This record gives sequence, structure tokens and C-alpha cells, in this order.
Amino acid sequence: MDDINKTYNSSYRNYYYPYYFRVRKHITNLDKRLLVSKEFSGKRALVTGGTAGIGKAIVSRLLEGGAKVMTTGRHVQNDYQNPNYVFVRSDLSTADGCSIVVKEVMSRFSSVDILVNVVGASSAPSGGFSVLTDEEWQKELNINLMAAVRLDRGLLPSMLKQGSGVIVHVSSIQRKLPLYQATLAYAASKAALTNYSKGLSNEVGPKGIRVNSVAPGFIETSAAEALIERLSKQTGSDIETARQALMKSLGGIPIGRPGRPEEVAELVAFLVSDRALSINGSEYVIDGGTIPTT
Repeated sequence: MDDINKTYNSSYRNYYYPYYFRVRKHITNLDKRLLVSKEFSGKRALVTGGTAGIGKAIVSRLLEGGAKVMTTGRHVQNDYQNPNYVFVRSDLSTADGCSIVVKEVMSRFSSVDILVNVVGASSAPSGGFSVLTDEEWQKELNINLMAAVRLDRGLLPSMLKQGSGVIVHVSSIQRKLPLYQATLAYAASKAALTNYSKGLSNEVGPKGIRVNSVAPGFIETSAAEALIERLSKQTGSDIETARQALMKSLGGIPIGRPGRPEEVAELVAFLVSDRALSINGSEYVIDGGTIPTT
């Protein structure tokens, strides 16, 4: 134990270097899996939009940690041969679709310990504010804001009754960096989601429910990879040149690459774990440094 408690040999000599980080380089991949294999054992989770991209990575991470995970999508999926995995087909852009999911959760799980609202999209036309009709605005608000509001409203009573639980809302850095020509309504709805998340955390935090939000930047999902490939073909450039051009158009990424779905999933896994019991009402940006310091 004396060796474990040695002060880390750096300029920060007054701080104890965490044991895990000192031994991390000696941990094998198998050991790493064992460290997280039981982290969420006995936990019940709902992850919306869990059939692709960030949502799918979060589903995989929670299953790996031993949780029972329900996810949603508009099309039938059966990607996991895992008894802890449940898929519910539903359109969360509608009130009826959210009600279906709430009923399934209560029927199968009785409540949830973890709720991750990932689902979001933008189908509005480009062209700035003048092309966005009331119908287009409502579509963006329904999927990017109201889906989370409706599911929270449906599931929070049971979470409050058990006196514990955690909610994560996946927003976007576009709430601070809106692309007015292309995704103005999407950006505004994500800004509303972040503000709602903060308000909700203040209300239910004292009652045992933690609420946080995560704001990803450019994450290279399968959809993003397809977009990069299309841009490559359209411009006659290679994949890396197309990737860098897309990054530049989004404001640049100082670390030199897009984020990965698994990196967002790891952040979410931390926030919903017992390692983050004092974190509530916070927003975590994961964008490689895209948002400038203010």
C-alpha cells in the first residue's frame, strides 16, 4: 500500500496520482472488460435512437456493463443476441409513439434507473429562416425536444417513487454554433433541450434523480462516413481530403479528427454510473475543441 500511496513524481507533487491511472498501462484488454463487466449489473436502461450512431454505441456500452437495455427505432432491429436487450419499434416524434415506449418500459422493467435521450434529427430544408414553415419548425421540435420531454414526463414518476435514477439528454454543439443556412430549427430545438435539461435537474435533483446533458460536435457515425464518401466522389478528392473539408466547413476541430460514437458512449457511461454521483445539472461538450473559448 505504501507504493500505491506514493506521490506522483511530477510538478504536481502535492496531489496523489490515482491508482488506476498508474497501473492502467499494465491492464490487458481482458482485464479492462472485467473492470466494467458488472458496472451496471441490475440496472434498467432506456436509450432512445439506439439502432445507429451514438445511440447504438451507448446501447453496446451499457450492455457490456451488465445493464438491461431497451432501445427504440422506427424500423425493426435485432443487432444483439443478448437476453438483456429489448427493442421497441416506435416513432418518438409523436406523442403516441412516446406513450408506446413508456408502456413497454413499465410493463417489462416497472421503471428505469438510466434514461438516455439520444434520438434527434433534422429534416428541414436548407435556405435560412425564410424557408422554414410552421410545420418544419414543429417537426424539429417534436423529435429534438418533445420526444425527451414526453419520455421524461412518462417515466419520472416511477423514478421519483424509487428515489433514484439518472437522465442524460444528448444535445449538440449547434445550440451554440447554429448553421443558419441549413439547421437553424434543429439548433434552436437543441438549445431548448439543454435549457430544459438544466431546469429539470434543479427540480428533481433534490429528490434523487440526476439530470445532465451531453453536447457532441462532429461525430463520425456511419451516416457521417457515407456523407464523407459522397463528398469525396462529388469533388474527386480522396476520403481524407473530403473529411478535412467537411471539418473545416463546420468550424474546424483542433484535435484534427472527428469524434467517435464510442467516445461519446464512454462519456455517457461515466455520467450514468456511480462514479458521477455528485454531477447534476451539467453540460458536457465533446467536440475536440470546436467551440471557441469565450
